[in-house]
Amino acid sequence: MLAETICSAVAAAGLGIAAVTAYRRRFLTAARLAAYALVPAGLVLTGVVQWASGIVFDPAVWAGFALLGLAWLLLAATRAVERRRLGAGQGERKAKAAAGGKAAKAAGAGSAPQPLQGRAEPGSGRSAAAPPADDFSDIEAILKKHGI
Repeated sequence: MLAETICSAVAAAGLGIAAVTAYRRRFLTAARLAAYALVPAGLVLTGVVQWASGIVFDPAVWAGFALLGLAWLLLAATRAVERRRLGAGQGERKAKAAAGGKAAKAAGAGSAPQPLQGRAEPGSGRSAAAPPADDFSDIEAILKKHGI
């Protein structure tokens, strides 16, 4: 009986802290705190705290499993959001570094001979088509606009 009271008090305190955190507009942290706060309540309702009584098919037990599932879902969702946010920031840095590397590579590659394109096989009877004109003026304008 004492264990259930303590777990319920811990769950209520955790949910209160989560509410205060959400009030401060830190929703990701608040959701994570709520998930951790629901675990003790779920353990009490599933009967894990009072193992001797055993787990029976009871609506309270299923509610406890539902709370544990909700806690796991909240944890998984907040982790996915956090990873997506971190991945987006790293992706921008990698793209900027790659763009800088490509520009340096393009500047150094101007002196290397390029393979001929559009050449017809000798004796094939076809004439060589002229390669398409490379018009990168719009791309160059965008790059100059951004100082690249």
